[in-house]
Amino acid sequence: MKHPTSRALHTYWNRLRGERCAPERSEIEPGEIRHLLADSLILEIDLPMRQAPLRLAGTRVCALFGRELRGLPFGSLWQPDPALAGPVHAESWRILEIVAGEGVGAVMGLRGHTAAGEGLDLELLLLPLRHRGRTHARMLGTLSPLTVPHWIGLRPLTRLETVSLRILGSGARPLPDAVPPAPANDAAPVRRGHLLVHRGGRA
Repeated sequence: MKHPTSRALHTYWNRLRGERCAPERSEIEPGEIRHLLADSLILEIDLPMRQAPLRLAGTRVCALFGRELRGLPFGSLWQPDPALAGPVHAESWRILEIVAGEGVGAVMGLRGHTAAGEGLDLELLLLPLRHRGRTHARMLGTLSPLTVPHWIGLRPLTRLETVSLRILGSGARPLPDAVPPAPANDAAPVRRGHLLVHRGGRA
């Protein structure tokens, strides 16, 4: 994890869960992570229906896209025209399936694009949450820019592009069709399409 916001949220989530795969949604105390809330998001996950609306999006996350994101499908952030996008975006949905199904965290390197052709590197952290005893029900995360260009807040991002993916957790399994990585300290990340997938241990 490159961004301090990602590292701070992961540390908090790890402390809450203890020996469990994920903490309960009700255990999250906003006051304890108030310095992270502007960059945070919460997803509602419905695996059978393949739906993942944003139930919460922090002010800085919304400012990146120049609009309120609450209620929008998570996958719409990858679509240049959310009005034309369906509820499922295959690439983003596959990541949600991994996090929910495996009970592990994921860190994604993203490239945001504006309508004017400007680009912005971001880091997305996704962590599983339980909700009223149900697994696979919620996800907690942060979306943070790695730099702050002068046009942030003036020209919104219109779509995201996934650049890399790292699965967190000692129990993580490789993605389907992935080539086994070299054994020496993740020296050769797996290439899956245009993604570079790094396998990391529990932080």
